[in-house]
Amino acid sequence: MTRQTLQDLRLPKALIGDLARFDGAEDAVFLRGDVTVEDGRVTGMIPAPATNAGGALLLPKFTEPHCHLDKCHTIARMGHTGGDLRAAIEAQRADKANWTDADLRTRALRGLSEYAAAGTRLVRSHVDWGDTPEPPRAWSLFLEIASDPSGPALHLSALTSIPQMVDPAFAQTVARAIPEGHALGCFVYGHDGIETGLRHVFDLAARHGLPLDFHVDEGLDPALNGLEAIADMALATGFDGPILCGHACSLATRAPTEVARIADKLARAGIFVCLLPTTNLYLQGRRDGTPIARGVTLARELSTAGVRLVTGADNVRDAFCPIGRHDPIRSLELAILTAHLDPPLDRWLRMITTDAARALGADPGLLNGAPLDTLQIADARDFTDLLAGAPLSPISLY
Repeated sequence: MTRQTLQDLRLPKALIGDLARFDGAEDAVFLRGDVTVEDGRVTGMIPAPATNAGGALLLPKFTEPHCHLDKCHTIARMGHTGGDLRAAIEAQRADKANWTDADLRTRALRGLSEYAAAGTRLVRSHVDWGDTPEPPRAWSLFLEIASDPSGPALHLSALTSIPQMVDPAFAQTVARAIPEGHALGCFVYGHDGIETGLRHVFDLAARHGLPLDFHVDEGLDPALNGLEAIADMALATGFDGPILCGHACSLATRAPTEVARIADKLARAGIFVCLLPTTNLYLQGRRDGTPIARGVTLARELSTAGVRLVTGADNVRDAFCPIGRHDPIRSLELAILTAHLDPPLDRWLRMITTDAARALGADPGLLNGAPLDTLQIADARDFTDLLAGAPLSPISLY
């Protein structure tokens, strides 16, 4: 057995699962001391002297729970000047004429390299399924990219729609094309047949052992209520895999009693909700003048109800959002600003680390027993330093 030590570090208490195995000098936010490593895994901590304020932060590498590598970095060739969700869908659909193998690979690898530079270990990308039940070329190509262990781990989610999944033959063909470790996804937006489509999605995910991922209620119409339909289906079926719901914009337009009812169901079903502020701020609430609706879901109310939150980059430089970065720290910063996620900030760090990984059905990368290659060092005194762009570096033993 090989024993080594990482000297003078601080571990965020909010991310450590089993504090009993650590004996660091403790304050309100951190454990401080020398981290012990056995055979490449964190095993404990030797307390720092009482006079030592501690050094750099030891963190899990980040997880991106929601992006679109098939669409990213296309805005420059569109001449697209803005619009609502429908306009973005049409503009991006037209751009698919440019989606050759070389184009898809180049843009996806660029996105993954940007995530790697930002300290990310795991990325979930949605892939538009198209109009036929057979996998699109992007799906097959991205599975090849996902097999390369050199960069961040790439998990894919098939982005279908409720009208497609109402058809049992279509739904079965899609589910059979999804390998273990990837997800079955669906766009839920006030469609007819939501209950039938969701029933097929949940049944197939359970049969094939797939996580679920939904684009849901991506609009501000209070009549949109796919979020509650998903929670109801999860509770009725007892589905025990991870479920992630992105957007949920219309929740912000519901009455407080309705919000409380839906949030309770989400919490009981163990459903994660993903804030996607870049795209939602850009597309939602459009009118002739400056928008007054934020377009983001009710993060604080959901958190108070016990719903676990994550946040993602969503669209980066495409028809849905002409700006953006493949950088989880940037996503978290924007989520804090738009949803008024007040201090203490350490609790929100889970949105791009441990909870984000759990939402994807992955190992949360907890510091207790974590492999060193899933961790990183941040040269930061506190979480405001981290969010301000403190340097990140991989682990080096010394």
